[in-house]
Amino acid sequence: MPRQPAPPREVRIIGGQWKRTKLPVRDKPGLRPTPDRVRETLFNWLGQDLTGWRCIDAFAGTGALGFEAASRGAAQVVVVEQDGELVELLRALKAKLAAEAIDVRRANGLSVLASATEGSIDAVFLDPPFDAGLWDKALRSAAPVLAPEGRIYLEAPDAWDDAKLAPYGLALERHMKAGAVHAHLLRRAA
Repeated sequence: MPRQPAPPREVRIIGGQWKRTKLPVRDKPGLRPTPDRVRETLFNWLGQDLTGWRCIDAFAGTGALGFEAASRGAAQVVVVEQDGELVELLRALKAKLAAEAIDVRRANGLSVLASATEGSIDAVFLDPPFDAGLWDKALRSAAPVLAPEGRIYLEAPDAWDDAKLAPYGLALERHMKAGAVHAHLLRRAA
């Protein structure tokens, strides 16, 4: 059986005002930061300038997706994580960067999505632990809060197509595979 590569000890913010800022990666079960190449592609898909956007990073982990969005001008980014140690790291990073747009919450990402105002969020980042099987619940919670022109980023071990997304009222806009990760950009179905 081939050995799994060791997780990186840090990832970097790719663009925006905090470009090249290092984010520590703790060795925790299920913590799998979105690779730099995938994040770079995602933010090429979304556009480099997210000025004024409202975002939720529902399963933050390292916070790479949420801090990347704030670095590119998002006005409000709710970064949600349940693990206390990771929350403290996220809060320390927020303080270090004086990241006023970031709201770090120790909470359940599904609960935060459920409490968000319908149609109010421009980008929802869904990268739950792969072994938790939360994709159905996450998509059901995220779809209603999406603004009409908003996007959902979904990271999963399998590819999702329009047929699989239809029950959520969502459609596939972009897809890429990088190693064991399938990255998807979703929008409201027409």
